[in-house]
Order: sequence, then C-alpha cells, then structure tokens
Amino acid sequence: MKQTIKKSFKIHIRTGDRVKILTGKHRNEQGTVLKVFPKKYRAVVEGMNIVVRHLKPSTEHPKGTIQRIPSSIHISNLMLIDAVSGSPTRVGRKCNEAGKLQRYAKKTGNFIKNG
Repeated sequence: MKQTIKKSFKIHIRTGDRVKILTGKHRNEQGTVLKVFPKKYRAVVEGMNIVVRHLKPSTEHPKGTIQRIPSSIHISNLMLIDAVSGSPTRVGRKCNEAGKLQRYAKKTGNFIKNG
C-alpha cells in the first residue's frame, strides 16, 4: 500500500492583511482577508468571490431565503499590499532586531505588521 504525504506550504497571507486579487472575476481588486484555511491553502477575502446560497423554508424564514456568502480563493491568486507604499509586493521572512522571524515586503524591505 502506497503512503501519501501531504505537504503544507508556508502561507504568506494572514487574517487582517490587505490583498490584491491577481486572477478571476475580481482581478485587480483589493480587499481584506477575513479568514485563512492553511490546510486547504485558501483564504476568504471581504466582498470578493460571492456565491449565492438558496435555503429551504424554516421557522425563521417561512418562504425560504437567498444568502450571499463570500467564498474562499486560492492563496496563489492573492498578493499582499504593502501598508507603507500601497503597492502589491512579494513576501519574505527574515529576523528582526529581537531575533524573531518576521515577514517583510521584498519591494521595499520594510517589516510587515501582523494583522
């Protein structure tokens, strides 16, 4: 029996980050990350990739209802926006003055604040 090994990648985006969407219907639009799913390598961006969900009638909604829910986007389609310059940038990791590993913007070299 062959054993499969799941490889998890380092995620360059965290909850609360401002990101630019690179592909798809919302290309070149910006939004805030609401939730990150590291195992699935996906993230939910506020106001982007909205899906429509039809719900059956219940006691709360006797006629039923239609919900609009933001769906997840693959992290490879997102690029972090640098808070200082306001432009999209790649993300790296290096040690800060305290010796702790921290994210930094490769375009400007500035450290990225968490959240």
